Amino acid sequence: MTIGDFSRAVRMTAKALRFYHQNDILVPAVVDPYNGYRMYSPNQISDAQIVRTLRDLHVPIHSIKEVLTSTDVAVRTQMLALHLETMERQLADTQLAVQNLRDILTPTDAPVEILYRSIPETRAVAISEVIDLPDLPGWFRQSTSKLQRVAAQTDRASTGGYGGVWPNELISGGRGLATVFFTVDDAFTERAFGDGAALVELPAVELAVAVHDGPEETAPNVYAALGEHVARHELGTGGPVREAYIQGFRTIDPRTVTEVGWPILRVVH
Repeated sequence: MTIGDFSRAVRMTAKALRFYHQNDILVPAVVDPYNGYRMYSPNQISDAQIVRTLRDLHVPIHSIKEVLTSTDVAVRTQMLALHLETMERQLADTQLAVQNLRDILTPTDAPVEILYRSIPETRAVAISEVIDLPDLPGWFRQSTSKLQRVAAQTDRASTGGYGGVWPNELISGGRGLATVFFTVDDAFTERAFGDGAALVELPAVELAVAVHDGPEETAPNVYAALGEHVARHELGTGGPVREAYIQGFRTIDPRTVTEVGWPILRVVH
């Protein structure tokens, strides 16, 4: 079959067929060595139909090639299942982006509630490390997991909630001292914890506070509202933001409740 006839049979353009040839996906049965004309076998029609279907489903070129060349049904199934998972994640991201844009276009009349906290000096078991901002998600996951192991070996009656301390230089400068912790009572004494954990005294701080309740993708909205409120109505100190993890851990659990505290210097009660 000439490339024109094959193109009509499989409902692909000649340009697409040449592309698949160049990528070793649909190689013509014969290529004339003198004029370069491509000739296809009728037996290749079924492969072309598979390629067209997979491209309609946005399967990457390299995966299509693997599907066509694999003789193992289980391997082909696994490859397509992995692509399905990718599409589902992309769909979820798109749906969230659509919802966020809709929220911008139709803002709610209910503003983020801003509260105030005066936090005294607090004893805590903490893991701290100077890190680069791109490493924060992985570091946070590993460090909170370590803290949970340490907390499990500690008297539950003396321990409190989990939190994090995030200095401005980590976000704005891309590198800084990250800290995650769980609080303990004042009678708690120094001991060997392991996993890089140590007993620390978190300094007293005054905070303007807002609560984020939902998926991680909506947390920036709370930060923006809190930052705007402090800029308009309070004296910000430039100190590190504190987060208290009321339910779950941000960036790890699908839905969390986090109290975000912005450091301020209060002058009006």
